[in-house]
Amino acid sequence: MLDLTGLPPTADQRPHMTQQHGVTLTDDYDWLRAPNWQEVMREPATLPADIRAYVEAENAYTKQALAPTEALQKALYDEMRGRIKEDDSAVPSPDGPWSYVSRHVTGGEYALVCRTPRDGGAEQVLLDGNVMGAGLDFFDLGAADHSPDHQLMAYAVDDKGSEYYTIRVRDLTTGADLDDAIPNSGGNIVWSPDSRSFYYNQVDDNHRSLKLFRHRLGEPASADELVYAEADQGYFARVGQTQSRRFIVIYSGDHQTTEIRLIDTENPDAAPILVAAREAQHEYSVEHHGDKLIILTNSGDAEDNRIVAAPIASEARDQWHEIEPHRPGRSILAHTVYRDHMARLEREDGLPRIVIRRLSDGAEHAIAFPEEAYSLGMLDGYEFDTTRLRFTYSSMTTPSQVFDYDMESRERTLRKTQEVPSGHDAANYVTRRLMAPSYDGALVPVSLLYAKDTPLDGSAPLLLYGYGAYGLSMPASFSTNRLSLVNRGFVYAIAHIRGGKEKGYAWYKTGRLEAKTNTFKDFIAAGEFLVREQFTARGLIVAHGGSAGGMLMGAVANLAPDLFKAIIAEVPFVDVLNTILDKTLPLTPPEWNEWGNPITDKAAFDRIRSYSPYDQVAAKAYPAILAMGGLTDPRVTYWEPAKWVARLRALKTDSNPLLLRINMGAGHGGASGRFEHLNEVAIAYAFALALTGKG
Repeated sequence: MLDLTGLPPTADQRPHMTQQHGVTLTDDYDWLRAPNWQEVMREPATLPADIRAYVEAENAYTKQALAPTEALQKALYDEMRGRIKEDDSAVPSPDGPWSYVSRHVTGGEYALVCRTPRDGGAEQVLLDGNVMGAGLDFFDLGAADHSPDHQLMAYAVDDKGSEYYTIRVRDLTTGADLDDAIPNSGGNIVWSPDSRSFYYNQVDDNHRSLKLFRHRLGEPASADELVYAEADQGYFARVGQTQSRRFIVIYSGDHQTTEIRLIDTENPDAAPILVAAREAQHEYSVEHHGDKLIILTNSGDAEDNRIVAAPIASEARDQWHEIEPHRPGRSILAHTVYRDHMARLEREDGLPRIVIRRLSDGAEHAIAFPEEAYSLGMLDGYEFDTTRLRFTYSSMTTPSQVFDYDMESRERTLRKTQEVPSGHDAANYVTRRLMAPSYDGALVPVSLLYAKDTPLDGSAPLLLYGYGAYGLSMPASFSTNRLSLVNRGFVYAIAHIRGGKEKGYAWYKTGRLEAKTNTFKDFIAAGEFLVREQFTARGLIVAHGGSAGGMLMGAVANLAPDLFKAIIAEVPFVDVLNTILDKTLPLTPPEWNEWGNPITDKAAFDRIRSYSPYDQVAAKAYPAILAMGGLTDPRVTYWEPAKWVARLRALKTDSNPLLLRINMGAGHGGASGRFEHLNEVAIAYAFALALTGKG
């Protein structure tokens, strides 16, 4: 039960009117958007007093309402922490004379970056996140990249949660930082081969990454060389490198279009090489091998991608030679090229596999697993001249495993299995993959996890998670946190709805722009299917989503409120119309080809307005709702959940709990510490358990 005896805060209604396409929009809660939001991102203390008073009143009300669950929250936190190996370590990655590794110490919130000599010797601690983050409300190590000569480490730190990183450089011999300090970075760093300079991306006042610079050690940041400037406000720029390390890669693009230039490290002062000029909806990525580029591309009507080889110095597409053709429904997600092999990650019918190709003769074989639903990923490595591929595997019942795979001999070596200190027996759980028919007959994959003894007679509560945007696929991977729900009788389900790429590019294409409402209808259909199949019952489903998945939560709350017992919306993108109409906000221009541009397109304006959760709040009954946000979040600004809750509270006709929690010291990802973050998970899960009678 929750304590709802106190009166909830009431936000002032201060009507703000705007005109768009002949339509008058009235927003009573526009005032919750701080006029100095850019300043608030850097200095949270500058939040205007009236806004702070309202947000803090909401936080206090939520704390009071959840007070009866504090013992449950503590129990959840303790058991989730008990499943974490506190002194855990990643598998070391070799590079030249050293092996580099990230690890944790018992009690530590943040990671240590370390290395050991490959021929044996004592470990060196290069960066200690616990020391660096001590006393800070928020700490995030955005990047930590050692120089090619292994003498220096460039690292980026965000101490506000606003994703403005400061880059510093550490001397790995003395342990002291150099005088170099670069503020307002996106945390993206690539060293030049001479170890005397590095490339990085800069984030502007509107939190857009439009410029790339080269920093020479010992020089002030103001003297840094501008390498690339993106003129299109809808594109973001970042820097990377090929696996061969021959080329620095300049990426520019939005959600559907890519343009890549290459800096030849053998001639770094020459003009960057353009791989393929930008063309609307042409997405590609580049690797290098010998005298050719190996390009993953959707050109030539290959919406699920194909792979081609191309000359380095020419952008002429008629010289692209296909080496892996397009096959509809089989999405090629990524590729990596080594000296003798190419590895590609692909997905078909919702399940991933890795395919290895010997470059000398084109011979191929696949790495796959027998479970109904699982997650598979290729891990980055430093070396090019190697036959070893590192990949990770897990399922909803199987803890994560890291394998080294010899691409020539096909020998598979298990390097690490995720330890669950409190114990985990996969045999006690069931994972399944079902297909739920949507309103139009499309089959929506649904991944399930539940305890073997959970009754499947419609009596079990069910948490249904969804995202469905930007072509991102939700993996059916292992999570120790979910066990706290399924051990208490919950069924945990992931709806792989349209808007992701689980079933290929067409699955994404039919869940965006004019087809965006398919995302919401698929989620509702998945819930109704699970009710029909007696995994749960109507009114026993807790819907859960974050960011664009939080927008999904707001939409289904409006469309099918009686299907759900409760909704958990984390950093929810719910004020869609107002945000996409405001081209000054960080992510708005890049979002136009995902949702449409309501500024110039009346049809897009009408369409977005028809489903925007904030705009569609009405005088009717809603499920219980917990909305969670972060004050310094540059992706989904704090005022989106704040405005949504204010309007819901003014209009809804039910007495169900409506709670808002804004983390005043964090951004999009919530609390930064690995244990501190568990407190936020515990709050969400306690809310779900209390409302379904399992708390």
